[in-house]
Amino acid sequence: MLFLLCAFFGGLFAVRVAEAAHDPAGPYRKLDVFSHVLSLIQNNYVESIDESKLLYGAIDGMVRTLDPHSTFMDPRSYSALKQETDGEYGGIGLEVASKGDDLVVVSPLDDTPASRAGFAPGDKLLEVDGTSTRGWKEAEAVHALMGPPGTRCVIKASRAGWTEPKSFTLIRDVIRIVSVEDKLFDKRFGYVKIKSFQDRSDLYLKKALDSMRAQTSSGQLSGLVLDLRHNPGGLLEQAVKVSDRFLTDGVIVTTKGRGGKHVEVERAHARDTEPSYPMIVLVDGGTASASEIVAGALQDHGRAVVMGTQTFGKGSVQTVIELEDGSGLKLTIARYYTPSGRSIQEKGITPDLVVKPAAADAVAAADDEGPREKSLPGHFKGEELAEAAQPVAAVSTTARPLPSLPRAPGDPQDDFQLKTALDTLRTWQIFNKPRATAP
Repeated sequence: MLFLLCAFFGGLFAVRVAEAAHDPAGPYRKLDVFSHVLSLIQNNYVESIDESKLLYGAIDGMVRTLDPHSTFMDPRSYSALKQETDGEYGGIGLEVASKGDDLVVVSPLDDTPASRAGFAPGDKLLEVDGTSTRGWKEAEAVHALMGPPGTRCVIKASRAGWTEPKSFTLIRDVIRIVSVEDKLFDKRFGYVKIKSFQDRSDLYLKKALDSMRAQTSSGQLSGLVLDLRHNPGGLLEQAVKVSDRFLTDGVIVTTKGRGGKHVEVERAHARDTEPSYPMIVLVDGGTASASEIVAGALQDHGRAVVMGTQTFGKGSVQTVIELEDGSGLKLTIARYYTPSGRSIQEKGITPDLVVKPAAADAVAAADDEGPREKSLPGHFKGEELAEAAQPVAAVSTTARPLPSLPRAPGDPQDDFQLKTALDTLRTWQIFNKPRATAP
């Protein structure tokens, strides 16, 4: 009897295999072609080959057909990514993105070899250590730019306005990404800059807020500037926690997987919520992904005034999967939507108050050439959430994208957008003062 059952299911399986083999839409039929090509290369190519490199290249080519943010990482690149997420790695301190065949600077991290050398958003990296970057994706750039501290990294770059490319010799350093910086103004207004959303970013934010609160004469902040300019994103979980710190209830973000399935809604909680002081969120063209989630949530709930210029427009969610051999796959698995149901994909967040950087800021002028999601080949088209959350009031104006990168974070003398935010908080306080009535 057991033999007959095995024979029956074995025959059925053979039929299914035969049907799949003759089905032109069979998803795995082309694997035979792949195996054949691999065999031909192994046996006939003019030189000996590294089979691992060959197979990794095949996987990378497959992932490249998806979207700009899905990436395959070999074990070394994946290890480097984990170090970067943990907040410390060896490198030069550049955030980059692939734009067609070009490798473009999104942002240099503050106080790193790259920022000290004068790199600016929009710069194109042409060569790294003599190797052309044409066609590279982010994982390949990570692999090439990171390395042991003290080692040299030679970069050839071009910039709009330069007559010819320039070469830079940088010495790699330990890049410690302090994801949260804080400063107190007038002994009552807080300023917090979140550079990226890494592990423990929300914890560092809480410590910064408590520290500034302790420095005030009243024990309370009179207002807060949350600076998300040139924050390329990071961990979704941390973006949700940061948003939750300023909201008592309601939706923070909704994510939807393929075909509208796997819908997840993240909500705010009343515990550990900051007092409802006036709040301004600074954004620009380098504000992307997780930082756009925070800006969108606080804007939709009317918790903060969003000030600055149009954001990057990355409204997709990636998950990182560690594979058996130590390599990794970063795969786009969902779109996200703000509490009012907006998809910011390729659109970005429009500020409530458009404030451009000062014209004298040369770095900000260079930012005008920076990449945006809508300019990346293969990006998703934006869409609205079919069943949006209850909309909340928000004032929007049309913004011309012109992001900025202040050279000295927290210094309003060199940062017109921060100065405007602080002046707005001071004015806010003046108009909220009780007025004496005439006798």
